[in-house]
Amino acid sequence: MIRDITIGQYYPKESEIHQLDSRVKLIGTLVYMVSIFCFHRFLGFLFVSLFLGWTIKKSGIPFSYIVKGLKPILFLLVFTIVVNIFFSDGHVLWRWGILKLTIEGIHKGIFMGIRLSLLVLGASIMTYTTTPNRLTDGLEQLLKPLSKLHVPVHEISMMMSIALRFIPILLEETDKIMKAQMARGADFETGGMLKRAKSMVPLLVPLFVSAFRRANDLAMAMEARCYRGGEGRTKMKPLKYQRKDYIAFGVLAGYIIILIIGLRYIPSFWTLINI
Repeated sequence: MIRDITIGQYYPKESEIHQLDSRVKLIGTLVYMVSIFCFHRFLGFLFVSLFLGWTIKKSGIPFSYIVKGLKPILFLLVFTIVVNIFFSDGHVLWRWGILKLTIEGIHKGIFMGIRLSLLVLGASIMTYTTTPNRLTDGLEQLLKPLSKLHVPVHEISMMMSIALRFIPILLEETDKIMKAQMARGADFETGGMLKRAKSMVPLLVPLFVSAFRRANDLAMAMEARCYRGGEGRTKMKPLKYQRKDYIAFGVLAGYIIILIIGLRYIPSFWTLINI
């Protein structure tokens, strides 16, 4: 169960997306996230889904592996859809107490579910195809202008890198603790949602102890290597844009142009055909 969680994990593979500069992928992910909330009709989400599908194909990552990223947020996804469906104002189709089913609520719930799913899948591509070190370097380079305003850019990037590195480590530690307790008779698979939640409580204490111990070991290792922040530090592999990165920027520019055209000229047509 724990091993099915793939959020924040790097998927090693030689693909066109893997070879892109991390800054290109960060900018592309940001543009993609913004575009998800620009559309309010199915044709718009179809366009975004086609772009996401093309990116997944270029990355070479199995689609089944990417879909696993939705499992941790499945409860949040269902909860968001249900709340929007039964608590939205509009033309009422069915009512029972405070619950009401409306046409507008159905549309809003479906669209919100699609948005959340596309958001997680798109953001996962960036972490699947970029190592934590490259992701940290890219974020630091993009935020570098903020350092003139005394924003600790390097420290922020370092904290994000450490957090991403700790995700698979903590998942592996959780899996070990679960197996150890299951060998002692603990049950994490049967019962309702409340019972399963209660059965997870004994995992928290050893997991927190392990996390604090690893954090302390990491801090001591950094101090032993005389780490004092990013000021004056150099990089063994500095980021440099290549030809493929400029091509990727061109594809991203085309995506933005099509997005602007679709938002400006096509909505009136969509309204006429009610799609």
